[in-house]
Amino acid sequence: MKHYNIIISTIIIMSFFGCKNEEKTIQEPTKSKIEMKKKEVVYQVFTRLFGNTNTTNKPWGTLEENGVGKFNDFTDKALAEIKDLGVTHIWYTGVPHHDVITDYTEYGISNDDPDIVKGRAGSPYAVKDYYNVNPDLAENVENRLQEFEALIERSHKAGLKVIIDIVPNHVARNYQSLTNPEGASDFGAEDDTSVVYDVNNNFYYNPGEAFKVPEWKNGYQPLGGEKHPMADGKFNENPAKWTGNGSRASQPDMNDWYETVKVNYGVSPDGKKDFEELPDGFENEDYKAHFEFWKGKTIPSSWKKFKDITLYWTEKGVDGFRYDMAEMVPVEFWSYMNSHIKMKNPDAFLLAEVYNPSMYRDYIQKGKMDYLYDKVQLYDTLKHVMQGHGKTDNIPPIQDDLKDIEHHMLHFLENHDEQRIASPDFAGSAEKGKPAMVVSTTVSSSPTMVYFGQEFGESGAEDLGFGDPTRTSIFDYGSVPSLVRWVNDKKFDGGQSTKKELALRDFYKRLLNFTINSSALAGNYQDLHAYNREHTEWYNDKVLSFVRWSNDEKLIIVSNFNTENTYGFELQLPEDLVKKLNLENGNHEVKDQLYQKYTSTLMVENGKAKVRIDINPLESFILKIK
Repeated sequence: MKHYNIIISTIIIMSFFGCKNEEKTIQEPTKSKIEMKKKEVVYQVFTRLFGNTNTTNKPWGTLEENGVGKFNDFTDKALAEIKDLGVTHIWYTGVPHHDVITDYTEYGISNDDPDIVKGRAGSPYAVKDYYNVNPDLAENVENRLQEFEALIERSHKAGLKVIIDIVPNHVARNYQSLTNPEGASDFGAEDDTSVVYDVNNNFYYNPGEAFKVPEWKNGYQPLGGEKHPMADGKFNENPAKWTGNGSRASQPDMNDWYETVKVNYGVSPDGKKDFEELPDGFENEDYKAHFEFWKGKTIPSSWKKFKDITLYWTEKGVDGFRYDMAEMVPVEFWSYMNSHIKMKNPDAFLLAEVYNPSMYRDYIQKGKMDYLYDKVQLYDTLKHVMQGHGKTDNIPPIQDDLKDIEHHMLHFLENHDEQRIASPDFAGSAEKGKPAMVVSTTVSSSPTMVYFGQEFGESGAEDLGFGDPTRTSIFDYGSVPSLVRWVNDKKFDGGQSTKKELALRDFYKRLLNFTINSSALAGNYQDLHAYNREHTEWYNDKVLSFVRWSNDEKLIIVSNFNTENTYGFELQLPEDLVKKLNLENGNHEVKDQLYQKYTSTLMVENGKAKVRIDINPLESFILKIK
């Protein structure tokens, strides 16, 4: 989650939760036992941008001026094309009803105040109503929930599983559900606002103090300074609630997550946990044991509310959730909620945004997460290499460090929080992402995530208002130029795409489809890089190589990150690997599986093996040993 220029270091706020493991000796966890079939690929799509073909892209433009995509834009044809790209799961980002500036009062929806909304279309991480969907996305606002249910059905028909966002750490300041199921009440509805904290309050309060809108800096004005009856520098909230990123100030800073309020999970302001903690060793228990553990326990109100929300969407056919800023919420809550979800749907895909490597294993093993972002290790390292100032030498140690949880560390090169690869502040060229994409998708058994438009080399250059160029804006109405060309007046056939865009999409299609059909990529891994750095002439720190194998498939993967140089060398396989691969003496043909053009010969003699590699700038080979 990016709340404008808030940096990842805000996760230090976890000290607020009174983390108690600083003094504990970290035990080496046992290697995860994963029954792997094939890899999975998540296609993240920003729902309101996908089908919008209006190219006005006026800064701070209204829905009428800049247009908006709809659920119905995901036609059978569109979904078939996404599936054909090599996708197994589709993450519809921005579905729960969040604050927007567009007026929907005729449908009984209250207007949202620009003083506590980021952008004109609003942040998808300031959810106003968890039991309904963003009215912007519906052709008929009154039937918006039914339109999303129909999209779930179409997605399933296309062979895609559906993921949506859940944001347990915070909600919109003006949370108000119009469609609560029977027995469900709004967040804060039963709170005792006369106290700072109560275990069953949903929020934290500053009794006797009213909320004040942040003091705007650097020329910022809501809606770009446009006159609006509610943009008056005031928002009625008394007493003031603590802000989503943990700020306790009644007047948060404009760089705080001021549009949201922090949800209370039964953790007192001094860090005391007013709920039972998991017993020692419980990280080794399965979700069924976790489900049983919480039976009969006293559960804080916020836990129950979010559990009910996720089960509500599970019942509607949603196949999984992406959890925003998961490490800002106690791990015990995740044990409680995720075990409930898994009891309803054992195959649910549970993905969490976690940035602290020291907490990875807790959130996987105790919190029962399926997948976490591999951001601060693999993504950041690959980004440095792509930018030309990092070495591939730094990649193999990451895989070694995460070997016991490698399957759980989802890989990506783009998402809504990060800069586009083709943006000048990242790599300046989508081509530079190709070797990194091969490495990201093939180095482990974990899922791969692709952000819509990435496959066309989208640069995110538009200034749409609140968001900054280099990232496709998640706060404003607009369209994505490369996607508009591919959508081609809703034909979804690339009829207006450039040759370069179509060639890049073809690369992604070849790569992703190979990964989801490869047994080797769900199997074993061994690094070749360190051995060849030491023993092979001309092999260098702009090249990376490793081997993946299963009983019926053996792959040698080589990528060249250099933008200018072709390299030629005799890639060597160490003796222990030759034994593991059961390679017999003699010559074995190897053939690239991406484009089926490059072939070479793996020569095995007396337990040693080598293969001649000639690799062009930014080229990669997935060489299958015959």
